[in-house]
Amino acid sequence: MKRLIPTFNRILVQKVIQPAKTETGILLPEKSTKLNSGKVIAVGPGSRDRDGKLVPVSVKEGDTVLLPEYGGTEVKLGEKEYHLFRDEDILGTLHE
Repeated sequence: MKRLIPTFNRILVQKVIQPAKTETGILLPEKSTKLNSGKVIAVGPGSRDRDGKLVPVSVKEGDTVLLPEYGGTEVKLGEKEYHLFRDEDILGTLHE
Protein backbone atom coordinates (compact mmCIF):
# COMPACT_ATOMS: atom_id res chain seq x y z
CA MET A 1 0.00 0.00 0.00
CA LYS A 2 1.15 3.52 -0.71
CA ARG A 3 1.88 5.85 2.19
CA LEU A 4 1.27 9.57 1.88
CA ILE A 5 3.56 11.91 3.81
CA PRO A 6 2.05 15.43 3.84
CA THR A 7 4.23 18.40 2.93
CA PHE A 8 4.66 21.65 4.87
CA ASN A 9 1.89 22.20 7.46
CA ARG A 10 -0.60 19.74 5.97
CA ILE A 11 -2.33 17.01 7.97
CA LEU A 12 -3.72 13.73 6.61
CA VAL A 13 -6.98 12.82 8.38
CA GLN A 14 -9.32 9.85 8.20
CA LYS A 15 -12.82 11.04 9.04
CA VAL A 16 -14.60 9.28 11.89
CA ILE A 17 -18.06 8.07 10.93
CA GLN A 18 -20.28 8.28 14.00
CA PRO A 19 -22.71 5.39 14.47
CA ALA A 20 -26.40 6.06 13.81
CA LYS A 21 -27.35 3.57 16.58
CA THR A 22 -26.09 2.86 20.06
CA GLU A 23 -24.75 -0.61 20.88
CA THR A 24 -28.17 -1.53 22.29
CA GLY A 25 -29.89 -0.57 19.03
CA ILE A 26 -31.33 2.82 19.97
CA LEU A 27 -31.46 5.09 16.92
CA LEU A 28 -29.68 8.38 17.55
CA PRO A 29 -31.00 11.69 16.23
CA GLU A 30 -29.14 12.80 13.10
CA LYS A 31 -27.77 15.94 14.79
CA SER A 32 -26.03 13.98 17.56
CA THR A 33 -24.04 12.02 14.96
CA LYS A 34 -22.90 15.15 13.11
CA LEU A 35 -19.68 15.86 15.04
CA ASN A 36 -17.20 16.32 12.21
CA SER A 37 -14.11 14.64 13.56
CA GLY A 38 -11.23 12.60 12.28
CA LYS A 39 -8.11 10.72 13.28
CA VAL A 40 -4.73 12.17 12.31
CA ILE A 41 -2.93 9.61 10.14
CA ALA A 42 0.18 11.63 9.19
CA VAL A 43 1.51 15.18 9.56
CA GLY A 44 3.95 17.26 7.56
CA PRO A 45 7.11 18.73 9.10
CA GLY A 46 5.59 22.22 9.41
CA SER A 47 6.01 25.53 7.65
CA ARG A 48 8.65 28.24 7.90
CA ASP A 49 8.10 31.70 9.37
CA ARG A 50 9.51 34.93 7.90
CA ASP A 51 12.87 34.30 9.58
CA GLY A 52 13.11 30.80 8.11
CA LYS A 53 12.48 29.05 11.44
CA LEU A 54 10.46 25.84 11.28
CA VAL A 55 7.01 26.13 12.86
CA PRO A 56 5.92 22.55 13.63
CA VAL A 57 2.37 21.29 13.11
CA SER A 58 0.20 21.60 16.24
CA VAL A 59 -1.22 18.03 16.18
CA LYS A 60 0.41 14.60 16.06
CA GLU A 61 -0.37 11.23 14.53
CA GLY A 62 -3.14 9.45 16.43
CA ASP A 63 -4.85 12.65 17.67
CA THR A 64 -8.62 12.96 17.20
CA VAL A 65 -9.38 16.38 15.77
CA LEU A 66 -12.43 18.53 15.15
CA LEU A 67 -12.70 19.38 11.47
CA PRO A 68 -14.39 22.29 9.69
CA GLU A 69 -17.71 21.47 8.01
CA TYR A 70 -16.23 22.23 4.58
CA GLY A 71 -12.75 22.21 3.11
CA GLY A 72 -9.86 19.85 2.89
CA THR A 73 -8.76 17.89 -0.14
CA GLU A 74 -10.13 14.38 -0.60
CA VAL A 75 -7.48 11.70 -1.21
CA LYS A 76 -8.07 8.01 -1.98
CA LEU A 77 -5.33 5.52 -1.14
CA GLY A 78 -6.39 2.03 -2.12
CA GLU A 79 -9.89 1.50 -0.76
CA LYS A 80 -9.56 4.08 2.02
CA GLU A 81 -10.61 7.70 1.84
CA TYR A 82 -8.66 10.46 3.57
CA HIS A 83 -8.65 14.26 3.68
CA LEU A 84 -5.75 16.70 3.67
CA PHE A 85 -6.13 19.85 5.78
CA ARG A 86 -3.76 22.68 6.60
CA ASP A 87 -2.79 22.96 10.27
CA GLU A 88 -4.69 26.24 10.67
CA ASP A 89 -7.91 24.61 9.35
CA ILE A 90 -8.06 22.15 12.28
CA LEU A 91 -10.52 23.51 14.86
CA GLY A 92 -9.17 21.63 17.88
CA THR A 93 -8.34 18.25 19.38
CA LEU A 94 -10.92 16.02 21.06
CA HIS A 95 -10.19 14.24 24.35
CA GLU A 96 -12.22 11.61 26.24
